[in-house]
Amino acid sequence: MASSKRRKSVAADPSAFRSEALARALEKQDMAAVALALRNGNTVVPLLAPGPRDNPLDGGEVWTYRDAATGDVALLLFSDARHKPANLPPQVGVYSPAWLRAFLTQHRDAITTVFLDIAGPHPMQAAPADLLAVLDA
Repeated sequence: MASSKRRKSVAADPSAFRSEALARALEKQDMAAVALALRNGNTVVPLLAPGPRDNPLDGGEVWTYRDAATGDVALLLFSDARHKPANLPPQVGVYSPAWLRAFLTQHRDAITTVFLDIAGPHPMQAAPADLLAVLDA
């Protein structure tokens, strides 16, 4: 079963699926504030299937985007579940900075970019190596 340090349980309260610090940082387009929010707060992640897994770091539950033309893989992170486009899987999880660090480390050779709030209102993009450096600071 997933540790509570890695992912919060799916809750009926929609505010549980929001990182106010990340939303404010993205609104300001302030990379230092984004780094601080990712290092100290949770992130909303689209999931292929809801529910706990024995090993959430295996990537089997987290949804990623693969570009059909290039094969590039992107991880999409959101400050708020309401910012997730409707064409993505409907389930979301709320993951900790420790989980994000471990996931990016494990998949560093596959993930080519990370999009934050890709559909807005204030999208940003970062290289996985840059986010790992932030998370390790």
